[in-house]
Amino acid sequence: MSRSGYSDGFCESREDQWAQLRWRGAVASSIRGQRGQEFLRDMLAALDAMPERKLEADVLVESGKCCAMGAVAMARGLDTTTVDPDNREEVAALFGIAPALAAEIAWENDESCSTPESRWLYMRAWVVARIKPKVADV
Repeated sequence: MSRSGYSDGFCESREDQWAQLRWRGAVASSIRGQRGQEFLRDMLAALDAMPERKLEADVLVESGKCCAMGAVAMARGLDTTTVDPDNREEVAALFGIAPALAAEIAWENDESCSTPESRWLYMRAWVVARIKPKVADV
């Protein structure tokens, strides 16, 4: 199982299938919501500001290296030393986002690509594809 909490045997029964449908709904809602959209915008800015366009798998921030969420932590100046990167609830609390969003981003970051450079490219494209245009206040 990855740090996202996702596993291969998730949908083995009908009950598991309903659980997966509810989970996917929670992920979609967390991405669409105001907090999620704000976080994705911050992530895009943090990724674009990275001097070395590389992302690591299976870490939040470690020895100057980071995952996509770790890039946001570094940009915000957050202390990640007490956060377990394998605990999506702790990671979500650090950023003020839903655990479903933290898990989804961890999964995409960790399972997407084999090299740090391709992971950065993939995650940036993933974030851009999920950011909704801002609607002007009326």
